Amino acid sequence: MQTSKNILVVEDDLNLGFLLMDYLESENFRVKLCRDGLTAWQHFQRDHFDICLLDVMLPEMDGFDLARKIRRENASIPFLFLTARALKEDKLRGFALGGEDYITKPFDEEELLCRIKVILRRAEQKAIIAPPPTQFTIGDYCFDYNRQELKYHDQVLRITEKENEVLRLLCLHKNRILRREEAVEKIYGKKDYFLGRSFDVFISRLRKLLKKDPNICIENVFKVGFILNVQE
Repeated sequence: MQTSKNILVVEDDLNLGFLLMDYLESENFRVKLCRDGLTAWQHFQRDHFDICLLDVMLPEMDGFDLARKIRRENASIPFLFLTARALKEDKLRGFALGGEDYITKPFDEEELLCRIKVILRRAEQKAIIAPPPTQFTIGDYCFDYNRQELKYHDQVLRITEKENEVLRLLCLHKNRILRREEAVEKIYGKKDYFLGRSFDVFISRLRKLLKKDPNICIENVFKVGFILNVQE
């Protein structure tokens, strides 16, 4: 069975927002609905999403500013704009920010669903073609996944194979939640309570290895997972 995709829907019209959420959930998507840009940005930093649907006219932070922050945080996540305005300038601005598509209200739900599926399929193909990075900058540390090395200024630390895998997953989810169950399955090939406890041990070791930079923190999210928080 195909894994459900996570969608961030940002829409200040709650009637439309709830209709979208109900429809997308009926199509086997997991949906987080936010009614303003600031709340959406906070959820984006903490959770994993596969695609974002952004209204343009939003309170607190408009859709364009939100898209700009999302793109800086995650250069590969696809998003499309929802708007009641059909101005050419808005469309050009949305595409310039990296938007995959631009749909004008009112719109047909089935058409929106088709566009979402096309965008997600394209994103999956890109992920297959482009391998994930193997070198990361974490505050004052440099992490080389291929060499299993963690470098702090001139000091080079050789880390274990499992520490290497866990740190890579944390880096790929930097400033976002890495869910424990998903991480354990990726590292060990299966979900298991005791393997989860073993995973926590590696988190503790990595905390000690990264403690020299006060701007780095591996935060525990109760019953969910961990976040590699890096203040830059």
